[in-house]
Amino acid sequence: MADRISLRNMVFYAYHGAYAVEHELGRRFEVDVDLFTDLRPAGSADELALTINYAEVYAIVKEIVEGGPHKLLETVAETVAARLLAALPAARVTVRVRKPHAPVGGPVDYAEIEITRPA
Repeated sequence: MADRISLRNMVFYAYHGAYAVEHELGRRFEVDVDLFTDLRPAGSADELALTINYAEVYAIVKEIVEGGPHKLLETVAETVAARLLAALPAARVTVRVRKPHAPVGGPVDYAEIEITRPA
């Protein structure tokens, strides 16, 4: 499926991390989502009910990312992917989760993981 709906750089404040201090202080997290689905019916009929509602995607991602906490970005991404695929008519989803200025012992813009899961 080549058709794609993308939400880029959704920003949340959350408490995920492997270190106790990350669970106490929290930090910014950024999430990208690509949902692959057939967009022809919605494009032809101009009907929101025939596509994936961006606001619904955002609400699901927000609930998961601001929930938790989880130790791993991998867990956050897997949870987001599973919930989106369960709730929405997508054939596949790609989720990217970024942790800006991750505590890795030196300067880094961000740590990022990316997963792709089929429905």
